[in-house]
Amino acid sequence: METQKEYKTKFKNISEMGNSVGKELGLSKWTTMDQKRINTFAKTTEDEQWIHTDQERCKKDSPYKQTIAHGFLMLSMCTKIMYDCFEIEQNSLVINYGLDKVRFPNATKVDSEYRGRVSLADFKILSNGAKYKLNVIIELKSQEKPACVAEFIAIAYKAAN
Repeated sequence: METQKEYKTKFKNISEMGNSVGKELGLSKWTTMDQKRINTFAKTTEDEQWIHTDQERCKKDSPYKQTIAHGFLMLSMCTKIMYDCFEIEQNSLVINYGLDKVRFPNATKVDSEYRGRVSLADFKILSNGAKYKLNVIIELKSQEKPACVAEFIAIAYKAAN
């Protein structure tokens, strides 16, 4: 599946999205997780544990022999992945409502390539928009296990007429 090309589903409006429950909405392009991004996240979150930031120590003491991205960094990449995988043209705003389940089955080693798959798991029309659940899987190139598997819940509000 590594050779599959990225693609994006575009919905004209939020109601149209409801027809895609159970379907994959998109696949993002491969992106490299570099040390600069890992270090920036470490500083921002004040999680500067050596396994993420100290390349020399990792060569000696880490089971991965190199630095790895934070699990929460990989989770935060889901937002960009979702933007890359689907679009609702006529809506005014989408907000994150929460997460049902998140797992980090595999470490993301520095300079690994990752991409995301997004599918629509659930969809409910609301008076002012819709609430939906997305399954996001972050795959690692040449790895069997994904870096992150997450169930995202969002609310999209209809555009004003």
